[in-house]
Amino acid sequence: MTWEVFYLICFAVGLALTVLSLAGGFHHHVHFGLHRLHAGHAHATGSRGVSPVNGFTLTAFLCWFGGAGYLLERHGGLVTPAILAFAMLSGLAGGMLIFWFLAKVLAPHDKALTAEETEMTGVIGRVSGTIRADGTGEILFSQNGARRSSPARSDNGQPIARDIEVVVMRYERGVAYVRRWDEISGGESLSTNMGGAQT
Repeated sequence: MTWEVFYLICFAVGLALTVLSLAGGFHHHVHFGLHRLHAGHAHATGSRGVSPVNGFTLTAFLCWFGGAGYLLERHGGLVTPAILAFAMLSGLAGGMLIFWFLAKVLAPHDKALTAEETEMTGVIGRVSGTIRADGTGEILFSQNGARRSSPARSDNGQPIARDIEVVVMRYERGVAYVRRWDEISGGESLSTNMGGAQT
């Protein structure tokens, strides 16, 4: 294997991982990644922060290292050790740039949700998929400013039609157990302003 091929492979792997991350939803990957980075760094240092060595910075390093190395090897006219050194510096610069972006731009706005903010019991929503007797349907609700859905079952085993307002009585193994709001409120209807969900 020549150095030129080696650099090209590094660049291709870094680029493929970047494209894969974008195709899977960049925001989701960054948000999930930041939570993992916060957890890992806090465990190691006892504080909240972004580790400089993570999947994002490694991907950037591969892209910049491989790209710079390939171009210098093909067109630079330098000796192999010099090309390797410049490629390493380029890779480190790319990784540092991504790290700066994560630490200074994204991390300050990243917020870990508390147990209270994700508590399902007491959440009010609307049935979006009919809940049959002893069957599973779906509800829509709003939580932390975002519209969400969840599999749902009737808490008392009675069917609940679509568009009926419900309240979550308990949440087990990813399923919300709900009752009709009018049963709990004595027949009073809950006005919803999103056609679907309130907390």
